[in-house]
Amino acid sequence: MDLQANKERVFQEVAAYAQKSGRSKDDVTVIAVTKYVDSDTAEKLVKAGVKHIAENRVDKFLDKYHALRAYDLTWHLIGSLQRRKVKDVINFVDYFHALDSVKLAAEIQKRADHQIKCFLQVNISEEASKHGFRLSEVDKALEEIQNFDKIKVIGLMTMAPIDASEQELTDIFQKTNALRKNLKERKLKNMPFDDLSMGMSGDFPIAIQNGSTFVRIGSAFFK
Repeated sequence: MDLQANKERVFQEVAAYAQKSGRSKDDVTVIAVTKYVDSDTAEKLVKAGVKHIAENRVDKFLDKYHALRAYDLTWHLIGSLQRRKVKDVINFVDYFHALDSVKLAAEIQKRADHQIKCFLQVNISEEASKHGFRLSEVDKALEEIQNFDKIKVIGLMTMAPIDASEQELTDIFQKTNALRKNLKERKLKNMPFDDLSMGMSGDFPIAIQNGSTFVRIGSAFFK
């Protein structure tokens, strides 16, 4: 496993797809999802030039955060967060990608000591097994969440079905971007809706082509 080579390849591919979609390579942020590896391997990836680190579980997030505190990194929590664990982790988080309920937002408001950049998780495909707000639930949720000054909703996050076809991926990502644009136009308090967290190792090219500004890459770094 050549982490330096993998890092260069991933960043080059992301830049190429950004430029292919008419944007600058700097318009898309690569987040390294390190849930597959230990802290030593994550540190090697950081030394290879990665600046954004993500974990989807609180315990693993805290392990990596404390192990890598010597580095100037941006920290992303990308998995579902139980309300009882908010107090343990939220003040180490720069970006939270899975805001999926008003009750969770209220708990973050209660526990955060700084404004947390959040992505509202939306279930565009309306899969029963997935977390996130369905389209019909978004307006009511935002009406309540916009009153929480410790939460800044910078955009939307969605996940496509694992077995989705290229056309299904395109459809889901396009609908998510269309929703983001609609919400941005409303100019809601603490909700700029500038960003999209879409795309993982298997589908990030299609996500970028459909407006993603943050891609969550895991396995592609560790081949």
